[in-house]
Amino acid sequence: MSIDTARIDTLQGFLKDDPEDTFVMFALAKEYEKLNVLKKAQDTYQQLLEVDSNYVGAYYHLAALQIELGEKEEALATYHEGIEKAKKVADFHALSELMSAKTNLELEL
Repeated sequence: MSIDTARIDTLQGFLKDDPEDTFVMFALAKEYEKLNVLKKAQDTYQQLLEVDSNYVGAYYHLAALQIELGEKEEALATYHEGIEKAKKVADFHALSELMSAKTNLELEL
């Protein structure tokens, strides 16, 4: 078992104990990204947002991943949704990053 796989196994174990632990879901998605298991990472970010739609940082990472997967229209929608949530929860740092990333993507299209 490699170290990377061990981390995933550990995080999955934590999720079995608490299936709605968004911090663990986020960490698991990042581990999948490191291993280039992008579809699983994407699914994990989406699951996280289903559990807590106010976890604003996940929108940025999910959209970036969607871009990497060639899903640019989906990424625009994810950025838009994240921007609305960031406004709602008054997370101005995340709002700024999401708006900037969305603008950059729009300029590419």
